[in-house]
Amino acid sequence: MALDQSRLMPNITELQEIASQVRRDIVRMVHAASSGHPGGSLGCADFFTALYFEILDHKVAFNMQGKDEDLFFLSNGHISPVWYSVLARSGYFPIDELKTFRMIDSRLQGHPTTHEGLPGVRVASGSLGQGLSVAAGAALAKKQDGDDHLVFCLHGDGELQEGQIWEAVMFAAHNKIDNLIATVDWNNRQIDGDVEDIMDLGDLDAKFTAFGWKVLHMQGNQMEDVVKQLNAAKEASGKGKPVVILMKTEMGQGVDFMMGSHKWHGVAPNDEQTETALSQLEETLGDY
Repeated sequence: MALDQSRLMPNITELQEIASQVRRDIVRMVHAASSGHPGGSLGCADFFTALYFEILDHKVAFNMQGKDEDLFFLSNGHISPVWYSVLARSGYFPIDELKTFRMIDSRLQGHPTTHEGLPGVRVASGSLGQGLSVAAGAALAKKQDGDDHLVFCLHGDGELQEGQIWEAVMFAAHNKIDNLIATVDWNNRQIDGDVEDIMDLGDLDAKFTAFGWKVLHMQGNQMEDVVKQLNAAKEASGKGKPVVILMKTEMGQGVDFMMGSHKWHGVAPNDEQTETALSQLEETLGDY
C-alpha cells in the first residue's frame, strides 16, 4: 500500500525506514528481471526518498505539464529501479506493478519512457547527457509562465563526460535559471571502471563555480545531510544562479558485497546473492 501523503512529513527515522524498503524493492526487481542496474539505484535510495517524501512539492494526480508543482527529471535513466520504487511507494501507481519491471509491454522499462504513460515520468531518459538540457528548459518555462516552483534533476558523475551537459550548464547560468537544482551522484563509478580512470572530471566544485553556479556538497548516504542540503538548495534558489549539489554516495549502498566496486553497475544478483542482500535490508513497509 502507498504511504498516505496527507499525513505530516516523515522524520529522519521514518525516511531511513522508507529508504530501506526502497532498497529491498530495487534488489527484488532487478533479480526478478535478471537484468537492470542495482549499484547506482541502491546508492541513490536516500536521495530519492528524501526528495519525494520530504522536499518535493509534487502532485500524485499526475499531469504532463506539471504547472504549480515542483518537477523532477532523471537524466541517468538506467537507475530506474529506485525511481519506480519511490513513485509507487508515494502513490503514483500501484506497488504491485513493480513486479512487471523490464517485462515486455510493461510501463516499467529498463530506462524510463513516456509512450506508455507512466505517472511521474515526463521525459524518456537513459541517453546520457540530455537531462540537464530538459530540466533547464522546463525551469525556464516555469519562470516565463510565472510559476514559482522548482525543477530538480539528477545526473551520474560519469555522465558529466558528455559535452551536452556543459552546454546546458552555460545556458542555465547565462539565462539566470535560478529555479533549477541539479544533483550529481558523485560515486566515482561508471560501467567500465572508476570515473577518475576512464576520464577524470577534475575539480567539479571549481568548474561549476566558474560556470556561474551555486555549489553545495552532500553526503548522499546520510539521510540527515540529504534533507539538510536539499533544503539548503531550496534556500539558495531564486538568487540569480542555478544550484548544483555534488552528492557523495557509495554504489551498492546497503549491500556489502555490492559496495566499493563498479562491477554492480549493471549486473543482476543471482538467487543466493539476492537472499544475502535482502538479509541486510530491513523490510519496513512490506514487500510487494
